Amino acid sequence: MLIGVPAEVKDNEFRVALTPAGAMDLTGGGHQVVIQAGAGRGSGFFDEAYAQAGARIVESPEEAWSADMVLKVKEPLTEEFERMRGEQVLFTYLHLAAEHECARQLRERSVTAIAYETVTGPKGLPLLAPMSEVAGRLAPQVGAYHLMQSQGGSGLLIGGVPGTRAAKVVVIGGGKAGEQAAMIALGMGADVTVIDLNIERLRELSVMSSGGVTTLASNTLTIADEVAAADLVIGSVLVPGATAPKLVTSEMVARMRPGSVLVDIAIDQGGCFEGSRPTTHAEPTFSVGEQIYYCVANMPGAVPHTSTSALTNATLPHVFALANKGWRQALREDPHLANGLNVHAGEIVYPPVAEALGVDAPSLETILGR
Repeated sequence: MLIGVPAEVKDNEFRVALTPAGAMDLTGGGHQVVIQAGAGRGSGFFDEAYAQAGARIVESPEEAWSADMVLKVKEPLTEEFERMRGEQVLFTYLHLAAEHECARQLRERSVTAIAYETVTGPKGLPLLAPMSEVAGRLAPQVGAYHLMQSQGGSGLLIGGVPGTRAAKVVVIGGGKAGEQAAMIALGMGADVTVIDLNIERLRELSVMSSGGVTTLASNTLTIADEVAAADLVIGSVLVPGATAPKLVTSEMVARMRPGSVLVDIAIDQGGCFEGSRPTTHAEPTFSVGEQIYYCVANMPGAVPHTSTSALTNATLPHVFALANKGWRQALREDPHLANGLNVHAGEIVYPPVAEALGVDAPSLETILGR
């Protein structure tokens, strides 16, 4: 199969969908790989390394997009829509519940779109997990930075020093990203609370942190009280494929201390704070009243070398399955990979995305011919 890897065009997105090591494995397996020139530079992977791995370097994005299967990191943007074509397989993060125009273009162009974030596994979402880990670990770091008075924050050191108080960090959502955020914040010396609906998950987090993290069952009153007392709130609520629920209202935020910071990891899915709107690495924050919002929609893009390697590690077995067997047979044989199918033949296939977009989803069994 001819596999194409274009350069990402999203603002300050330095990740690439495939490492040279991954390209070598694919070419060694009998597939052809074309990489747009410079696609890996931002991640520290240069054209020479890809060429040595057996990939062919192409100058234009159109050449990279001419492949049978296109691997990307982020959803296609406006300038890429015209490069998509019917019967092409697109394998990338899509987050279509929050990307209505991209969903429309994929449907109109009859692309077979498989989303990393809805592929399942025996223990959750294996292709989302590495980026959730990266975003979760980054969240306290960027939160601590924006708490500095030079960045408009309250001037609080997240871990404090003896004789002063540590920052109160509230993590809403105890999944993979929330877990990582809580553990990093705890390691930085913060006073950490995690809020989640799943009591069993809260037990796991309590044991994992040796009781260092306070765990609270989620309800509106608890969220309101904890947000009001927080210096840093990290939102990491995920409903796979669907729009994130707005759990933190603007009224709750208004009760926070001036210079408090909110980091919305869920912004790819629309955000879990009422006041959230997507931002970029170039302009990562905005203020509402006296509080600071950080809502960068591609947080892992800030550390592209780590993120690209972690992403390739997770996606490559699925890329091989799709390339070796064809997408339809690969999905027939692997129900977890089949859950990644979001768009095919002009229809939204994944039910939560279809519901978010107000359309009906056809039967997956009908599409795969089971």
